Amino acid sequence: MLIRLREWRVDRMTDRIARKPRGRRARATYGAADIHSMAWAPVIAALELTAEDRLLDVGCGGGVFMRHVAETVGCDVTGVDHSRAMVRLAGPRAVHGSADALPFADSSFTAASSIVAFFFFPDPVAALRELRRVLAPGGRLAIFTTAPEAKGSPAAPYPLASRGHFYTDDELVALARDAGLADPRIAMREPWAQLLSARA
Repeated sequence: MLIRLREWRVDRMTDRIARKPRGRRARATYGAADIHSMAWAPVIAALELTAEDRLLDVGCGGGVFMRHVAETVGCDVTGVDHSRAMVRLAGPRAVHGSADALPFADSSFTAASSIVAFFFFPDPVAALRELRRVLAPGGRLAIFTTAPEAKGSPAAPYPLASRGHFYTDDELVALARDAGLADPRIAMREPWAQLLSARA
C-alpha cells in the first residue's frame, strides 16, 4: 500500500510539473522566454524552415518556441498540447490534443517539431504515425529529446526520470522507421540530448 501511494505521488508530481503541467509554477517554467532555447536553433536548422512553411509544434507547452519561430522565421505556426493549462498559456495558435490522435486533417503541415516532449509520449510509434499523417508528402520532422546519458542528471532528474522514456540513437531511428517515416537519422547528438530528423 505504501509503495502504491508513493508511486501515485510521483505520478501526480510528474504530471503537474512535466507531463501535463499546470499551476503557477508550471506557468512560470513553461512561459519563461528561454524555456528549452538550447533546442531552437538545431530544430529550426534540421527542419530548414522558411516563411512559406506551416509548422506544427507537438507538446508546445507555453508556446515560447512557437512565438520564436513566428517572429524569426515568419512561417505559420500551430501548437498542440495535452495540458489545457499550457494551451491557454500558449494562446490562440495552440489547440488541445494528444500526440497520438492529432486534431488536424491529413497533410495539414509542411514541418513538425517536438521539443523535450517525446520523452513522455506513451506510444511513440503511434505519435510518429500521426505526425507522418498530418505532414504533407516530403514534410520534415524534428524531434528533440533527452538522451539516456542524462537520466538522473539536472536535465532529467529523479523522480521525473523514472516516468520518461529514454531511447538510444538506434532505437529512435527504428521507431521512426516503424512509423513509416523516410530517411530517419540523428541530426544532432549531445551528451544529454538527441535530435531525430525524418521526412513524411
